[in-house]
Amino acid sequence: MSVVSSAALLADPPAFLGVVSSVTGRRWQERCGGAAVQNRIAKMVQAHGLPELLARVLAGRGVAPEEAERHLAPRLRDLMPDPDTLLDMDAAVRRLVRAVRRGETVAIFGDYDVDGAASAALLAGYLRGLGIRAPIHIPDRITEGYGPNVAAITALAADGATLLVCVDCGTSGHAPLEEAEKSGLDVIVLDHHAAAEVLPPARAVVNPNRLDDLSGLGHLCAAGVVFLTLVALNRALRQEGFFGAGRPEPALTDALDLVALATVADVVPLTGLNRAFVNQGLTVMRHRGRTGLAALLDAASLSEPPEAWHLGFVLGPRINAGGRIGDSGLGARLLTTADPDEAVRIAADLDHLNRERQAIEAQAVMEAEAEMDRIVTTDPTRAVLVAASAAWHPGVVGLIASRLKERFNRPAFAFALRPDGSATGSGRSIPGADLGLAVRACVEAGIATKGGGHAMAAGVTLQADAISRFEAHLTTLLKASVALARSADALLIDGGLSAGGATAETVRLLQRAGPFGQGAPEPIFALGRHRLVDAAVVGSSHVRARLRSRDGQAVGAICFRAAERPLGIALLNGIGRDMHVAGTLSCDRWRGAERAQLRIVDLAPADP
Repeated sequence: MSVVSSAALLADPPAFLGVVSSVTGRRWQERCGGAAVQNRIAKMVQAHGLPELLARVLAGRGVAPEEAERHLAPRLRDLMPDPDTLLDMDAAVRRLVRAVRRGETVAIFGDYDVDGAASAALLAGYLRGLGIRAPIHIPDRITEGYGPNVAAITALAADGATLLVCVDCGTSGHAPLEEAEKSGLDVIVLDHHAAAEVLPPARAVVNPNRLDDLSGLGHLCAAGVVFLTLVALNRALRQEGFFGAGRPEPALTDALDLVALATVADVVPLTGLNRAFVNQGLTVMRHRGRTGLAALLDAASLSEPPEAWHLGFVLGPRINAGGRIGDSGLGARLLTTADPDEAVRIAADLDHLNRERQAIEAQAVMEAEAEMDRIVTTDPTRAVLVAASAAWHPGVVGLIASRLKERFNRPAFAFALRPDGSATGSGRSIPGADLGLAVRACVEAGIATKGGGHAMAAGVTLQADAISRFEAHLTTLLKASVALARSADALLIDGGLSAGGATAETVRLLQRAGPFGQGAPEPIFALGRHRLVDAAVVGSSHVRARLRSRDGQAVGAICFRAAERPLGIALLNGIGRDMHVAGTLSCDRWRGAERAQLRIVDLAPADP
C-alpha cells in the first residue's frame, strides 16, 4: 500500500486521502471532484436548502440542481412513458383484448429467475382478476433449459390455451415458437434480452432491446415491460367500456412490489423510470399486501421495513433458489397465491432451498476461484475468465460467475458440464462490457447453440468441446472494452466522514437519495486515519471490526465474505493500527435500537 508523493501523478487529480494503491489495488478518487460538480452541489444547497452531504451524493450521480426535488421524490406519473412507444405494443394489446373479451385461456411461459417469476405473476394476477384462466409454466433449468420449448408448448396447447405469452424469454426462441404457431397458438413475447436482427415468429415481440426499437427503454427488466403492457391493456379495455359497476378496474399500482423486486434482482440500472418503480414498489411492499411476499419476509426473519438492498440480497436469492436447485415454479406460485398457509409452506421451502444452495455454491466457488487464481497469476491481463466443471450444479453457475467477476474485476463465465457432452453456462460482466451482445454474437457465429442476456448478465448453451472457442471469441469481442473499464477502475469516494458522523440520522439522510443499485451506486465514504481496535471472523466468512477516531468516537463495521481474502486478512492482522477505511453506511437494528454500521469495501494503512 502506498501514499502519493507531491511529485507523483501530476496529470491526475489528487488521490483521496493520498491512497493510490489500496489493499484491493485501487486508487481512491473523489467522485465529486472538479469545479462543475462543486457548483452543482452549491446550487442544490442554496436553491433547495439541501444538506451538503445529500447534495454531494446527488451531484455525484449526475443529478442537476433543477432535477433534485424530483429525484428525491420520483413519481411514476412524471416518468411513465406512453407504452405505445414500444414497438409491437399495439399488436400485443389488440390480441390480449381479444383474449379477454372471448374468455380465452392465456398460457404464460416465464424464465426461472426472479424477473421471470415476477413477470409471470404480474400478468397472471391481472388476467385472473378479470376471470381469465392463465396457467403459468416455468421450465425446469436442468431438463428443459432456458426459454420456450416444444414439449411444454404442446402441453399448454393441449390444456386449452389459444394464446401463449412468453415473459422474460422468447426473443431467441425461434424454433419452439414456430411450432407454437403451427399448433394454432398465437404468441406474444414480452422480453428485454438482447435481440438478433431476425426475430422469432409471433403476433408481437415487445422488447425495448430489439434492434429496431427506438423507445429508449432498454434499461427496463422484463417485469417493467410487462407492467407497461398492462397499462396499455388496461387503457384499451377502459376505452372499450369493459369496466363498470360489476367489474372494477384493477389497481395496477398494487403490483409495483413485483416490478420493484424484479428491477433490483435483475440488476438493471436504477435510473429514471426504474427508480420510480423501485421507490413506489417498496412503499407497496411495506404494506405487506401480497401474501407470498409477506410470508417470505417472515421466513427470512426480516422484521424491518424492506429497502432496495433487501430485494437483491434477501428476497431475490430465496425466490431464485427454486429455479436453481429445486422446483422452478415455486417462485411464481409464491407470488400469485392468496392462501396464507400455502404461502408459508412455499416460503419455508424456498428458505430451505436457499440454505442448500449456499452450501453447494460455497464449494463450487472455492474450486473456481482456485483455478482462476492460477490463470490470472500466469496471465494478469486476461480479459475474460471462463471456468467449467462436471461437478457443478447448473443452478449455481451464475453465482459462481458473479463471485469470479467480483473477485477478479472482469467478465466471467462458469459452465456446468453435462453427461451428454453439452455445457450450460452463465456469465456476469463489469460496467462497460456488454455481455449480452457478445453472447448473441457467439450464437450467430455458430459457436453456441442458444444464448442471450443483457449487458451485465447472460446465459448460454453449447457443446463442451466448444468452450475454448467460446472463450476466444468472447475475448476478441470484449478485450478492448474490458481493458478500458479496468484502467478506469478507481474507487470513487463520495466524501470523508468520521466515526462520530456515522449515525443512524446520517443513514436516513442518505436514503433520501436512494434507492441505490446498478447505475446508481451506493455512496462510499472514507474514514481517514481511524484506529482498528478490534476485528474477528463472524459467521462462516465475514469479518466484524470496530474503528475509533482520534476524538474517541467509535463505529462498528462489517466486511462480507472477506475472512480469507486480502481485505479480511488485512483487518485481522491490523488490530491496533491506524487505517484509512472506505465503505457504505447502513443501519444495524438490534432490540429496537438503531445504530450506524460501515460495510467495508476497501482500506489502506495510514502511514505515520
